[in-house]
Amino acid sequence: MGALVGLGSGLGLMLVWSAFAMPRAPRTTPRGAPVARLITRSGVSGVTPAGLLVLCLVLALAALTVVQAVSRTLPVSMAFALMAAYLPVAILRGRATRRQREFAEVWPDAVDNLASAVRAGLSLPDALSALGVHGPEALRASFTRFALDYQVTGRFGESLDLLKERLADPVGDRVVEGLRVAREVGGGDLGRLLRNLSGFLREDARTRSELESRQAWTVNGARLAVAAPWVVLLLMSFQTTVIQRYQSGGGILVLSVGALSCAGAYRLMMRIGRLPVEKRILA
Repeated sequence: MGALVGLGSGLGLMLVWSAFAMPRAPRTTPRGAPVARLITRSGVSGVTPAGLLVLCLVLALAALTVVQAVSRTLPVSMAFALMAAYLPVAILRGRATRRQREFAEVWPDAVDNLASAVRAGLSLPDALSALGVHGPEALRASFTRFALDYQVTGRFGESLDLLKERLADPVGDRVVEGLRVAREVGGGDLGRLLRNLSGFLREDARTRSELESRQAWTVNGARLAVAAPWVVLLLMSFQTTVIQRYQSGGGILVLSVGALSCAGAYRLMMRIGRLPVEKRILA
């Protein structure tokens, strides 16, 4: 009996010691990863997931206070508070989409500059660093940071990984991985590879631009159809005797069904009219 108690005590102490002394494996999917990826894709610097959450809460509280002071109807105030809380996320998503579209337009010029630099005799790291000075304006900051990373570490692969993370762009992933393979394999086909890649990217950007211009009416129509009922509701908030009917159970049911219908219809219209989204390579 004494040996069993001693064995159990020793095992417990060992488990306690291992919990503090042995290294823990890092989380592969942190809780804030989707928000962090959205912030990275939007290109906004100095914003953290916690800061974004605080901003959403502040906007929600401000909208709740203002609409409640005007309408004196809590369900309506809560509806507009939820919209205000989602506003920063919507702005980041729109910014990420515009940034990806802008990158798709300038990548062919960047690859052309890179091919010219390689043809002139520059090494691949020097040619990439030169894009921070002579490349397209939208990409200069990222390649300037690449030049600094490579100057500090001297490790081309790690600097490319940081560049991919900083760009957070599907087209950038293809370019970076192509350069990585060309660097590791070697050979004299780098110039031809870059010229072929430039032509492919330019044709892809032209096709996507035409499709997006034809799709614009669907997107704008969906947004207008979703926004119109809530604009009317906001105008009704100035009529206290009318808007206070939404405090009843039936009014709350109408608001809930309307919100769910608007959200579902918007998602459905956007899904029907959306273009195929490129997936990031080895992200």
